[in-house]
Amino acid sequence: MHCPFCASSDTKVIDSRLAGDGAQVRRRRECQECAERFTTYETAELVLPFVIKNDGQREPFDEHKMRGGLLRALERRPVSAEDIEAAVNRIKHVLRTTGEREVSARKVGDLVMEELHDLDQVAYVRFASVYRSFQDVEAFREEIDRMQRTRPRDRSKRQLSLLPADKTGNKRRRK
Repeated sequence: MHCPFCASSDTKVIDSRLAGDGAQVRRRRECQECAERFTTYETAELVLPFVIKNDGQREPFDEHKMRGGLLRALERRPVSAEDIEAAVNRIKHVLRTTGEREVSARKVGDLVMEELHDLDQVAYVRFASVYRSFQDVEAFREEIDRMQRTRPRDRSKRQLSLLPADKTGNKRRRK
């Protein structure tokens, strides 16, 4: 680390401690040339992969864009902000841990679909209708049937069902 006062590269760490809820290390340094003291902050650089779009374009992963898609699908649905943030963080974690420098837009979309499947069935179908470009009602029916065959993970037990329940709590199918 170069001294910001004299530009000497001979600096010494005097004190180190965690900062920013443990996400940063704060270091107090002293220049060996001019004896000035200064503070530096160190954070982990967690790089997300580039996204390869369907047309072949490459762009940096955009968390805000992904969150916007989730929020549009979840609009007016009973899902907490904490659950949405947890889903975003899980998706980012999966993307980071792939070790890949580039991932397809389809992979990102599939990860979003998995999270929505666990969060809210209606939001899942909303997102799927756009993501998979449904052309007719039959495509919706097929997606709902597929969704009902695959069970959401345990954390989604609090979501509302697409099917109405009778007085005993059993789900009824419409005929």
